[in-house]
Amino acid sequence: MLLLEQLPINYAPVAFQFFVAIGFVVVTMLATHLIGPKRKTSDKLTPFESGVETQGNARHPISIKYFLVAILFVLFDVEVIFMYPWAVNFRELGILGMLEMFTFMTFLLLGFIYIIKKGALNWE
Repeated sequence: MLLLEQLPINYAPVAFQFFVAIGFVVVTMLATHLIGPKRKTSDKLTPFESGVETQGNARHPISIKYFLVAILFVLFDVEVIFMYPWAVNFRELGILGMLEMFTFMTFLLLGFIYIIKKGALNWE
């Protein structure tokens, strides 16, 4: 016997919203493609980089340090995101929640110390 909460019809509003969103995207893209102006000039076809004229080839190698710093930033940024729900529910979590956050912060600090010791943030 199916419970009322588990019937597939209960998911109809979610499916409807999904199809409306997809339909809106498709209709908007088709409308702008069909209705929009199609004037191709030499100025519009030249590469544009934030108002600066392009110089040389854009395919030159970039130092791996740039990507390493970007990945480390994302990693530590995501770690900070985990602290927000903890701060909101600080009182409900009690001492156990505080000890878990201290453990989390310890691992985070150890990771940061490891990165500093390895010289991952040195640009030379």
